[in-house]
Amino acid sequence: MKSLLFKVSSLLLCLNVFAANSIYITQVGTSNNLTLDILQDGDDNEVRLSVSHDNNTIDIDQEGNNNTVSWVSYWGSGQAWGGDLDGSGNTLKFEQYNTTGSDANRIGFHINTNNNTVHVCQGKTFVDANDTTCESSATAEYGGHTINIDLHSGDTNLKGSQETGTGNADHYARIYTYNGDNNDISFKQKGNGNKTLHFIVRTDNGEQSMVQKGDGVHTATIDLTGAYTTDLDLTQNSNSNQTYTLTNNCQTSSGCSVTVTQN
Repeated sequence: MKSLLFKVSSLLLCLNVFAANSIYITQVGTSNNLTLDILQDGDDNEVRLSVSHDNNTIDIDQEGNNNTVSWVSYWGSGQAWGGDLDGSGNTLKFEQYNTTGSDANRIGFHINTNNNTVHVCQGKTFVDANDTTCESSATAEYGGHTINIDLHSGDTNLKGSQETGTGNADHYARIYTYNGDNNDISFKQKGNGNKTLHFIVRTDNGEQSMVQKGDGVHTATIDLTGAYTTDLDLTQNSNSNQTYTLTNNCQTSSGCSVTVTQN
């Protein structure tokens, strides 16, 4: 196992590292506008990242099996955070995929400030550097992706996708939003394998779209609580069992819009 430690403020850092490497990055100083690109090609790689300033662009691409980005299995109760983002106006882009074996890729991230954008493709790749649409990689993508995202912020846009090609490993997503309003979240789980989604919203005035599509059992647990309107659109499309649990505590007189479609 090789370990690399970088402290970066405002610079362009491009890294190509291969199997069984760890990268630990902490942004220090007072400078903003960091551009950081990391490519890890191979298995058992890890990136731990802490960013504390504004207007940064961070792109992490992991190609292989059992790779992690700032992973912790759960939040709270004294557990250390995964990746930390404590600045505004930042753009995060995460790609993880594997075409050679059973996947076990994981992402865990904590966002504590407003006005940030997060794009996640697990089992897919971005179209290009400027287009954050997730497009299919090779059909041999094996799945088995896990993501934990914790938002203690407002005015944040999160767009994510988990997809399987020929494999049938399961997908798991846990997305929590607390203490901030106007967060828009769109997340899809597609392809083979079972799909599990835990989604908790403790904020207001957001638009939430969740899609589970493809073979396997679909399970969604959703908790919406807020003083103002939060709109939810949940779609489950599978030949297997589809179940959801919805807790909706909407306190505004105009109501909250909830749409659930099962096919």
